[in-house]
Amino acid sequence: MVAADSERPNASGVSELLIHWCVLPFRVLLVLTSHRGIQMYESDGSVMVYWHALDAGDASLVQAAFARGIAASGHYVCVGTWSGQVLVFDIPTKGPNIVLSEELARHQTPISDIATEPAQGQDCVADTVTADDSGLLCVWRSGPKFKLLTQIPGFGVPCSSVQLWQGTIAAGYGNGQVRLYEASTGTVHVQIDAHARAICALDLAPEVGKLLSAAEDTFVHIWKLSRSPEDGYIEAAPLL
Repeated sequence: MVAADSERPNASGVSELLIHWCVLPFRVLLVLTSHRGIQMYESDGSVMVYWHALDAGDASLVQAAFARGIAASGHYVCVGTWSGQVLVFDIPTKGPNIVLSEELARHQTPISDIATEPAQGQDCVADTVTADDSGLLCVWRSGPKFKLLTQIPGFGVPCSSVQLWQGTIAAGYGNGQVRLYEASTGTVHVQIDAHARAICALDLAPEVGKLLSAAEDTFVHIWKLSRSPEDGYIEAAPLL
């Protein structure tokens, strides 16, 4: 059984724990975050291989420290923080010699979510997107040094969830909208008034191009993603 902290403050002041399977090319890690730190376990949960304490800086703000957004890209694990930084951990093929290799500092508000997809060895391909509570999206190319490719400005509402599919960013917002962007340029191709209230989460079935959105209006919608044969732009058709 995994032993871990059970609290993490969120924007509403409610504490919770974030848990995510990180599937790397050579191993699977179970990553947990709380206001106390980031824990990484072997896939069966039997051994904790790494612990990273969150530095809250000013001790008076310790209860505001949290990590949010976890994703694996190549042999890296990315974790977002309350300060807007994204911590990048270099994961070895085995053992506990995990290293904090980089801290990405392009966001000024807490990270809300991180999404990745395999880059398949192509140069200058966007394979990581980070989102924050201001609605800003940063698009990256992962590697020994992560390269910022583009920034997509917010529009006054937080971005709560992001997904990547074939070079397209699906972003869910606090006003109930889902927007689809070209990851390499930041161009918006689709804007959907998907829900009456804030979107809580997006999920993706990449093999079949289906996007799921869940929101505070208690509805779940499923969208079929495809590319137009005429111009190659992404399209979304409601299924549910």
